[in-house]
Amino acid sequence: MKLTNINHIFFDLDHTLWDFDKNSELAFREIFANQKLEFDIDEFLEAYVPINFRYWELYRNNSVSKEALRYGRLKESFDALKFETLDSTINEIADDYIKYLPNNNHLLEGSVEVLDYLSKNYMLHIITNGFEEIQQTKMRNSGIHEYFRSITTSEDAGVKKPHPQIFKKALEKGGALPWNSVMIGDNLEADIIGAANYGLKPILIDPANKFPEHDYLRIEKLKELLIYL
Repeated sequence: MKLTNINHIFFDLDHTLWDFDKNSELAFREIFANQKLEFDIDEFLEAYVPINFRYWELYRNNSVSKEALRYGRLKESFDALKFETLDSTINEIADDYIKYLPNNNHLLEGSVEVLDYLSKNYMLHIITNGFEEIQQTKMRNSGIHEYFRSITTSEDAGVKKPHPQIFKKALEKGGALPWNSVMIGDNLEADIIGAANYGLKPILIDPANKFPEHDYLRIEKLKELLIYL
């Protein structure tokens, strides 16, 4: 069933369009090879992924700074693997990760096809909690930057999703109104509940069925957006 009276579509970026997990793994592989750190990358990622997720929740809730996030997620991951390294090395890896991450360009399946289709009928925008200095680079390097009329980051807005101010800022930048806008993202609290509370129509992308109990539109793959838009 198609959503009606929609003119604007707002997307989250990481885990929604941009394949964060794959691109992050590639960045770490290159960094660890350059650092000559010898341990199993899969074991590292098994430890790192949930720790990184937890740190992003803390960052979203203003419980840690950006600097604490960058250092702490690596420090705790190395500690979990009982891998001893200097703080200076951790800080160097943290800096390299921000440099290397946007150099990888993998998108989630169907991203370009869906953006190409939707851009013919809607104005497209980005709302992201990701760091200002790398989000636009990610989009340019992956070839999707030109699809979007506006890009609103949490650093630009001064608050993070799900705070209503970031949605207010994004709508103003995009020339949109809540009632004629859709928000698409992978995080139930930040993207979906945050958008719904501000009056946008949300669609959750949830390929692993992490959020089985909620009342919002849900898709497993981006191509399913075409059912509603």
